[in-house]
Amino acid sequence: MLGGTCWLINPDRDPVLLRPGDIVLTSAGAPHGLATTSRPLAELPEMEMGGFPPEPGPCEFEFLCGAYRLQHGPVPQYLRALPDLIVVSPDYDRYPEMRALIELLKAEASRALPGRGATVRSLLDLILVQVLRLWHDQDGGLPATDDPGIAAALRRIHEHPQHPWNVAGLSEIAGLPRTAFTRRFTAQVGQPPMSYLTGWRLGRGARLLRETDAPLATIARQVGYSTEFAFSGAFRRHYGVAPGRFRRTAGEVASVGWLWVGRRCPVRAGRGCKVKQNWARRG
Repeated sequence: MLGGTCWLINPDRDPVLLRPGDIVLTSAGAPHGLATTSRPLAELPEMEMGGFPPEPGPCEFEFLCGAYRLQHGPVPQYLRALPDLIVVSPDYDRYPEMRALIELLKAEASRALPGRGATVRSLLDLILVQVLRLWHDQDGGLPATDDPGIAAALRRIHEHPQHPWNVAGLSEIAGLPRTAFTRRFTAQVGQPPMSYLTGWRLGRGARLLRETDAPLATIARQVGYSTEFAFSGAFRRHYGVAPGRFRRTAGEVASVGWLWVGRRCPVRAGRGCKVKQNWARRG
């Protein structure tokens, strides 16, 4: 949020008041809107994103919006594990680097200089990393659950993906019989424990492929696969592409970013905007 205040509207959660400096992350295009008063999402008109800088004049609130388009098969587990909407309110005195990144993004987006597209994409990458770090510090980076046993099992999966986990071992950590654990885990997380484990391992493997030069066999062991062949087969089934090709093209996927500015002018009091999902490319 660049200026003004508004409510973040989502049909599956209570409205959240946003203030200047707040950051919202949606991991998979969850329906949401912004409004000056709390109201149902269906009542909000769709928002048409404009260029930067916006037309001068008064407005109720103003925000920057960036997006990525992901390739290579299904949404990675590390994104599916995130809540649909994440809201962070950074302490900019404690994290001055976040303030600096946002100010740089605003400045770059407002000027048509050589290299602007590459700079904006890089700044979006850095801001995304910082937001995920803040959220991880705030909520532990785990899927939301109010069940302490399930949370304990999730924490062990996240911290030790290389361990040869099975339902019996995870249910023991949760302090539940296997059948009850599987039923409760599926209800809380949205998929059975072993499916979640596989997705988390492969998601972590994808990050290691993208961010390191470690050999494939090393990555396989770090995420719980005994051989690189077993890891390669599972990775191909999940992402639809071999690990080697994923690594070669990871830079292309990471560089795809878009940026818009949104403003809500006081045309009708109490109205807002519903963010469209079929955004046009900019920058």
